[in-house]
Amino acid sequence: MATKILPHSTSHERLASAWLGPQTKPLPERRRATSELDLAFGSALGRVTGNISPAALANAWFDWLTHLQLSPSKQADLAQDAVQKFWRWKNYCEAAVRPHDTVPAAHVEPLPQDKRFIDPAWAQWPFNAMSQGFLLHQQWWHRATTGVRGVSRHHEDVVTFTVRQVLDMLAPSNYLLTNPVVLQETARRGGANLVEGALRAFADSQRALTHEKPASDNAFRPGEQVAITPGKVVLRNALIELIQYIPSTPKVHAVPLLFVPAWIMKFYILDLSPQNSLVKYLVDKGYTVFMISWKNPVAADRDLSMEDYRRMGVMDAIDKALEITGAPQLNAVGYCLGGTLLSIAAATMARDGDRRLASMSLFASQVDFEEPGELSLFIDESQVSFLEAIMWKQGFLDTSQMAGAFQLLRSNDLIWSRRLNDYLLGLPEQRNDLTAWNADATRMPARMHSEYLRQLFLNNDLAEGRYRTEGRPIALTDIDIPLFAVGTLTDHVAPWRSAFKIHLLTDTEVTFLLTSGGHNAGVVSPPGHPRRSFQAAIHAENGPYVDPDTWQATVPVQEGSWWPAWESWLAGRSGKKTSPPAMGDSLCDAPGHYVLQP
Repeated sequence: MATKILPHSTSHERLASAWLGPQTKPLPERRRATSELDLAFGSALGRVTGNISPAALANAWFDWLTHLQLSPSKQADLAQDAVQKFWRWKNYCEAAVRPHDTVPAAHVEPLPQDKRFIDPAWAQWPFNAMSQGFLLHQQWWHRATTGVRGVSRHHEDVVTFTVRQVLDMLAPSNYLLTNPVVLQETARRGGANLVEGALRAFADSQRALTHEKPASDNAFRPGEQVAITPGKVVLRNALIELIQYIPSTPKVHAVPLLFVPAWIMKFYILDLSPQNSLVKYLVDKGYTVFMISWKNPVAADRDLSMEDYRRMGVMDAIDKALEITGAPQLNAVGYCLGGTLLSIAAATMARDGDRRLASMSLFASQVDFEEPGELSLFIDESQVSFLEAIMWKQGFLDTSQMAGAFQLLRSNDLIWSRRLNDYLLGLPEQRNDLTAWNADATRMPARMHSEYLRQLFLNNDLAEGRYRTEGRPIALTDIDIPLFAVGTLTDHVAPWRSAFKIHLLTDTEVTFLLTSGGHNAGVVSPPGHPRRSFQAAIHAENGPYVDPDTWQATVPVQEGSWWPAWESWLAGRSGKKTSPPAMGDSLCDAPGHYVLQP
């Protein structure tokens, strides 16, 4: 009897057979079923791990621990450092308990941005010993997690970040019995602060379960207290509403202005309360302003792509703004992710000979993602694959899933300091238009976000000439219009040195401005805002390159808001003043419907 020879099976098929049982479907369908099982498992796991890939953390810790074991000199240094720090702390404690007129000087001073132990009460025994012990412990762990030979930079950053989160959670400032400021306030108020804090904690937990906004945010509702600059929605498609603002001056610049905000948050950071509104500031300066308001995606929008955002967002808005005004060109401004998208659109237009952009301004935006800042801690192949599994299940990345990552980057300020003030000290909650906006996040469709993370963050395709629109590659070097780029000094999302790379990636005149503040507060900088300063310099089209550190050290600092400096630059590229153009056909009043979507 002849032996029947079966086709050779691959290891993938054998694994699928072992996992899923006998297969009757064709191989491509079996592979898809296996993949969907993996995605479903990853999605379910994400609900347990807070959407952090356990594999990514395990890889980082394994890399660090393995190389630490292979570094006997590093182990010896850490052991010696631990002994020295223990004896320093012991000697400090002994000196602190002896009768004396002055408190012994601290061995370790907190970092300038660390305000946890700034109150004089922390100088008294035993709280001075607690804070010194914590700071010494923090120092040791920083040495332990950095400088280990052979550990990849990304894994080192992940391990250091993880240890910092644990230490921040365990800091003595977070607990009633180890925080002298809380104990004093409790004694002064007879425990009323703890009762108020417990009630507030219960209310916050209830809101978290029901996804309700804090009651104080009702004082800053779009269309009522914020986003109230008069205007009309003149275009609505499946992705955007385009707002045209009503002129407030008898004459306006001939060249209109289009804003492309980030789609991760709602547009009205640029139109907050009237005193903080950049839109109102520009309208009052005689500009015809258009603003894109992005739709808040739902599960049915899962297949919207980056190309959809470019076409239905930026390009449809440009077409409509120029159609309404009759102008041949407009100036465009992109903020955060909107600046990245605007750069993609501008490079596409330059490639195709489309000359309808007169200038481009980028606020806290990146086009090179080789050094994306602390957000890179959450972005590697393992983490992106994990996020894709989560988005595969629900069709989008939810606001709460993004907010957690941003809060962890500044956990002292955004998590532990808030809990201390709200739940232990019982201090009145301080809310303003910017914090209310910050809580009003949006979702991101699965396909678009996956493309954004992979093509830009992981592969850096835009900076390296591999990014494609309409099936063809684009190059930022094709952009030949004047550029104005704004970086913010303490930006954790788009570090200013990363934003500064626009000098290397374009062959045109670049005006770069570095302002005090962070990613959001640095941009919202109206004239009269206290403690604001900036530096600005023009890099000519053929001028020699200056590195960011030399630039910062040599460009003079100017006090005050950067808005007037940018507006002066913009005015020189906006044409003469003329009668305002007609308003487009109104679909509804600003701020429109999309910004109100929950």
